[in-house]
Amino acid sequence: MNQILTTEKLYVTPEMKKKKIIYKLEFFLSVFLICLLFSYYIYAEYDRNKSEQVSQEILADLQYKEDDTIKQAEDDVIIVVLNEPEENKPTVITKPAIDTKVYKSKDGIKYTTAAILKIPKINLEYPILSKTSPELLYVSLNYYWGPKGEEEGAAYYANEVGNYCIVGHYYSNGKMFGKLHKLQNGDIAELTDNSGRTIQYKVYNQYIVEPTDTRCTSQLTNGQRELTLITCTNHGKQRLIVKLREV
Repeated sequence: MNQILTTEKLYVTPEMKKKKIIYKLEFFLSVFLICLLFSYYIYAEYDRNKSEQVSQEILADLQYKEDDTIKQAEDDVIIVVLNEPEENKPTVITKPAIDTKVYKSKDGIKYTTAAILKIPKINLEYPILSKTSPELLYVSLNYYWGPKGEEEGAAYYANEVGNYCIVGHYYSNGKMFGKLHKLQNGDIAELTDNSGRTIQYKVYNQYIVEPTDTRCTSQLTNGQRELTLITCTNHGKQRLIVKLREV
């Protein structure tokens, strides 16, 4: 007996074709968006590093040099005489004051350097720029508020009696104030002002506030020198405040 084998045909309907096309489009669109986001991330990281590199170039310009010769005081030189050595010959360290030349950001903002902040515990060393702006925050730490308020040249009064406030971006890779949360009470920071004077400050408090809470910038310090370091936390929704007082 002959048996006739029949196969069931699968018919592709117009609706199925349409769905197949939509799935393909969604797949290619997803791949495109992933590539686009990845490219944006790479570019943003490159641009961020490029901007931050400016701070290191500025910092390199501000490094002090030691000299064992005696020089006459000039406009850009500070002479510091140390204790006399045994041979009764004065030892002199000549330090150029911090370079206050004018820099210019991408968006045309002119600024100078106000100080240098160094925190050994978190391997941090950045120049403090004399102004605060979204563009300058990508370059380095910014002067935010200080003993002289907002008057012209106020940023140059670092290490004076009052509360010197510094603001910086939080980066997950640890740059800028990305490691600020690791500081603990008792940790030391050094602030070098435009005269070349370095003063040490010790952490005595850390807390989190809302962005609108500016009480940390108060200048009521009971005649003492203080530092306030400010950065973002909780995905930018709040602010981390670190308070320091002169040792």
